[in-house]
Amino acid sequence: MNQTIKKKLHLLLLNLFFSCICLLSLVPILYVLLLSISSGGGALLTGSFGSLTLENYRKIIVEEPFLKWLLNSVILSVGTMLLAMGTSVSASYAFSRFHFRGKNKAMHLLLLLNAFPQILSMFAIFRLFRLMNLLDSHMGLIFIYAGSMCIFGIWNLKGYFDSIPIEIEEAAKIDGSGNLQLILKIIMPLARPAIIVTGVMILIFVWNEYLFATTFMLREESYTLSGGLYQLQANDYSRSWPLFSAAAILVSVPILIIFFCIQKHMVSGLTAGGVKG
Repeated sequence: MNQTIKKKLHLLLLNLFFSCICLLSLVPILYVLLLSISSGGGALLTGSFGSLTLENYRKIIVEEPFLKWLLNSVILSVGTMLLAMGTSVSASYAFSRFHFRGKNKAMHLLLLLNAFPQILSMFAIFRLFRLMNLLDSHMGLIFIYAGSMCIFGIWNLKGYFDSIPIEIEEAAKIDGSGNLQLILKIIMPLARPAIIVTGVMILIFVWNEYLFATTFMLREESYTLSGGLYQLQANDYSRSWPLFSAAAILVSVPILIIFFCIQKHMVSGLTAGGVKG
């Protein structure tokens, strides 16, 4: 009986400890949220938030090209995700199932390319884009993002495809399924959790990317949300932290919605792909 009480007390203290950590991690988020609906411009210095108002959100949406920045981010994120995932799914399946000369070396070469600092290639990419007339264009950035993120997608999806039993594919081939039908109707449904999570991770990376977006987009109207936030903080609104906080909250909302929508896929990804006896 004493052991049972000690065990329950230990679990209670452990749960309280982790609950306190979670609450502490929410403090900065709650502070930014409160600051975004505050009328006190000097809240960070004086600690006075002033009256609560939604005026900061109105100014961001109406007086700033926030919706244009949002559209640019959506175009780049979705375009990159589609191009990178279209390449990653097919390539990772080939690396997982097919045997060919130099397969391991190719995987290691991709990993080496992914480890190469992207900032070192910016000058060469800038000159190449200027020659190809891709500066200040969405397509140019999509090519850059997809080229780097498809490597992450290949490595991430290959491990998942390796966990899918080969017997499932062999049974489908015996039933007369072709290679394309096998991938679309059997492999991709089994790997759906991994595909969704990988695609969302690529989308989040592009959504938050700042360096390339501000280097290759030359006009303020072409900025993404990350570049637009810097523009708000660096120019005439540099001392208006409530405005900046309201913009930061608006930028975070779409990602939070996507995260809550894919939670079930993240959990199911731990068990999907198995064979039932």
